[in-house]
Amino acid sequence: MARFGDALATGADLVSAAERAVQEATRGLDAPADLLCFFVCGADPDEVTLAGERAMALAGGAVTLGCSATGVVGGGRGVEEQGAVSVWAAHLPSVTATPFRLDVIPEGDHLAVVGMHEPDSTDRAALLLANPYEFPAQSFVARSTEALSGLPIVGGLADGMRGQDSVRLFCDGEVADAGAVGLILGGDGVAGTMVSQGCRPIGRPMAVTKSEGNVILELAGGPAYERLEALVNSLPPEEQDLAAGGLHIGIAMDEYADSHEQGDFLVRSVVGADPETGALTIGEMVEVGQTVRFQVRDHDSASADLIERLQAFGEETAGRASAALLFSCSGRGSSMFPTSDHDVRLVQQQLGIESVSGFFAAGEIGPVAGRNHVHALTACVLAFEAVED
Repeated sequence: MARFGDALATGADLVSAAERAVQEATRGLDAPADLLCFFVCGADPDEVTLAGERAMALAGGAVTLGCSATGVVGGGRGVEEQGAVSVWAAHLPSVTATPFRLDVIPEGDHLAVVGMHEPDSTDRAALLLANPYEFPAQSFVARSTEALSGLPIVGGLADGMRGQDSVRLFCDGEVADAGAVGLILGGDGVAGTMVSQGCRPIGRPMAVTKSEGNVILELAGGPAYERLEALVNSLPPEEQDLAAGGLHIGIAMDEYADSHEQGDFLVRSVVGADPETGALTIGEMVEVGQTVRFQVRDHDSASADLIERLQAFGEETAGRASAALLFSCSGRGSSMFPTSDHDVRLVQQQLGIESVSGFFAAGEIGPVAGRNHVHALTACVLAFEAVED
């Protein structure tokens, strides 16, 4: 049967922390680890590299995957902006894990991504870790649903405490500072994926009646800015404050649904508003005829949405989840909640599992309504189950 373990070790000596975390995570497996995922947070990129290499060296024959981060999750807690290594280990006799590394090469007048394996009928999900400074994650993930025959992708954009030059990716014994790395996972031991976008809708749904690319010019037949202004003015003071602090917009994933409520949208930021032209600029391409609804996010709505999504996921999978990898936005953690432990503890509580590891990402990857997307301020989960040998 599949077995899982996880651990989080802190300290300025990242190599020592990696050793302790790997040893603790694998100690309770009572079987060889088949997969070992790890995430390293540290101020010195060279130390992060050494810690990752040490983790891979201790993995035995396990497939390994990991990255640098500005915060990590494991052992039932989250740690941000300090030296720490999180390790998740699994004995997965019913799961295949095929490593890949993606690179970008010039091809005519555009760039091509190379290195992806073709999935087969037994594959259930892909796990992807990418350097957001060196890899076109948005466009790759946006095209992946068709290119990979609908295979769900879950993961996150790596980062480092010194920004672009401190990103490190680890895969099956090798270290990279560009591109992306990942695994194609097959077999019955992959339980499924979950995405919590953490927003709640305000106002009514409206149809886009004029747009250009990612600029909405008209909503419901009127200037988009005026529609937004009227909506905000109609809100109670507390919701006006939330909208002023960061407004979002949801794009309906199913135009044929009878209603469009919380969880029915792909959520994107409103990044610009021009009262003179009446236009709104959003973080996604939008077409005439699509339904949108404005959204707000705070710690209460984010927490409630995560609980609701986890409960629904538990019902969909009939409670089969036994362990999980968690990718939470670096804007969540202690920036949004009272503690850095919020998301990991809710995942453990709502799914009734212990072994949950991951990192605070510069962008999260997960499917919404059957299509893969890069998100912001979300929590994405890839769950596994303990299938009998």
